[in-house]
Amino acid sequence: MQDYTKRLGEAPLGKLIIALSLPGIISTITTSLYNIIDTIWVARIGHEAIAALTISFPYQILFYAIGGGTGIGISALVSRRFGEKNLSATNHAAGQIFFLSAFWGLIFLTIAVCFADRLLPLMGATPDIFDYSRIYFIVTSYAAPMIILALCMSSLFRGSGDAVKPMVIMVVGTVINIILDPFMILGIGPFPEMGVAGAAWATFISQACAMLLGMYFFFARKTAYRIKFSHILPNWQIIKDIYRVGAPTAVFQFVESIIFLLLNTIISMFGSVALAALGLIMRISDLAYMPIMGVSHGLLPIIGYCFGEGNYKRLWDALKKATLYITILLVGVTVLIEIFAPNLIGIFTQERELLDIAVTAMRISMISMVLIGFSVLVTTTLQGLSKGMMALFLSFTRQFIVFLPALYLCRYLWGLTGVWISWPIADALSAVVSFIFIWWEYRKYHGKSGPLPLMQK
Repeated sequence: MQDYTKRLGEAPLGKLIIALSLPGIISTITTSLYNIIDTIWVARIGHEAIAALTISFPYQILFYAIGGGTGIGISALVSRRFGEKNLSATNHAAGQIFFLSAFWGLIFLTIAVCFADRLLPLMGATPDIFDYSRIYFIVTSYAAPMIILALCMSSLFRGSGDAVKPMVIMVVGTVINIILDPFMILGIGPFPEMGVAGAAWATFISQACAMLLGMYFFFARKTAYRIKFSHILPNWQIIKDIYRVGAPTAVFQFVESIIFLLLNTIISMFGSVALAALGLIMRISDLAYMPIMGVSHGLLPIIGYCFGEGNYKRLWDALKKATLYITILLVGVTVLIEIFAPNLIGIFTQERELLDIAVTAMRISMISMVLIGFSVLVTTTLQGLSKGMMALFLSFTRQFIVFLPALYLCRYLWGLTGVWISWPIADALSAVVSFIFIWWEYRKYHGKSGPLPLMQK
């Protein structure tokens, strides 16, 4: 094992969490900046173009649901195998990403190409944005296999304790996208003016570059993995183990896609300007939430390694420190958002109606970010402990048991403003449930040492 793998069980926790989280924070923030810059260029076409990108977002979440869920499962599995010093099983698990990425990616691509005209009206596409939505929906779906594979490879690198290569993959892909956007959207230089289609093709090209860079790292022996052809062949037991842990993340994001689709359909009742406002809020909130995902990515391999090694004291200390760090960070981010909401929205548009809706929405919906950070880290810890069903239950608690009823009730009582109010309500109740579950797990493992028998893992 390489030194960056061994440090998961040996390095000082504070420095280790920061070292593993910062590359993830940088890479995910870079991705969010791409989404923001992409929207800035698209906004020159009009609020209809922003709304069209918003309509396609629930389907794109599914790519990241499968890629992220598969990646989380693999990352937790290989970090645990590293902790057990079982390198053969580690490589066999790592090889499964190629079959899984091709399988899921082709499914998404086929659905988009064959059923776009039927799906888009169900997703909230109004007549004035349908053509834009269709173009963006189909072209970005071509990138689904590449997005999923790049996510899985990044998770494998993190699972070995290497947080730098995922950052490099993400940054390179994002920078290429940012560079291509104005040329392909507005038709600068030798490029024709393609508008929304240009934004979609820029995404496709950048994802292809990110995937190829990841494959270079993987097969040039620049990682802790040594993959043979036999490791690439599907192994159903390993796949089962991957999704036993990763399925909750995939289902959680799948549920987010459904919830976002419902949001689109509800908000579309208020017109395309309201849809555009939702799109702007999602772009900014993605940027604000990225530190949460970065710390989560940094925490998971530590939890998995310590669980495999049986070092429960270090495991719980890692969760406590990560929670402290993300809480301090998110308090500062929340204050900035509440103060500078008009300025942030003003970067994208100066349409008065769109500004008024979006500023109100952002100030209400993002007030509970600190609670989201805690809930995400609890879910990450449960995944590292192989408590997949428990993590899945927490996901359903927030989305279906809390958020969905709150969404419809608040919308009925207060209209469009009620839609935004339902978000912090769901976040608060979800944080309470998360605390109860993680306290139960802490009491169970507190004071124990040494690896658990295999069946208990």
